[in-house]
Amino acid sequence: MAELQPWRNPRPAPHLPEIQARWRAPRVPAWLRAWWPALFWAGVIFSMSTDTFSAEHTGRLLGLILRWLVPSLTEDQFSTIHYLIRKSAHFTEYFIFCLLLYRGVRGGRKGWRWTWSIAALSCAAGYSVLDEIHQAFVASRTASAYDSLLDSIGAFAAFGVLWMWFRFQIRPTPVS
Repeated sequence: MAELQPWRNPRPAPHLPEIQARWRAPRVPAWLRAWWPALFWAGVIFSMSTDTFSAEHTGRLLGLILRWLVPSLTEDQFSTIHYLIRKSAHFTEYFIFCLLLYRGVRGGRKGWRWTWSIAALSCAAGYSVLDEIHQAFVASRTASAYDSLLDSIGAFAAFGVLWMWFRFQIRPTPVS
């Protein structure tokens, strides 16, 4: 029969597992899966240090929102609220950053290690210093050691939360 159909391919068609093995999507390296959130958040922090997020620009938008919500808001009250929101943002962004750094340092491993948490805290504190240096070169921003300290306090708070989380985490008891 093969002599009658010389155009046919004598090899059988491949099975699905063979095709899947050849066309498997490239795997993302484990280090990138662990670190991408922290790297992304570092970019968010960097972008928040630009002119776009200066006190003047955030004040305009926040002023519109607050004065719409509370029409009787005085300028002094607005200034106080604006200041507190900006300082809370410093604390919060570095709190989140430290958590993400811990995730990156820990990688695929489980549990708590002092070295992992100190590394995450040190990286967050170091990045806060670099962030303030960056702000020194932006015309509408000012560098402040107090802001860097506040950033580091936010990272230290995340350090404490992580420690408490792993210290007091309820582990399932083995069934006998």
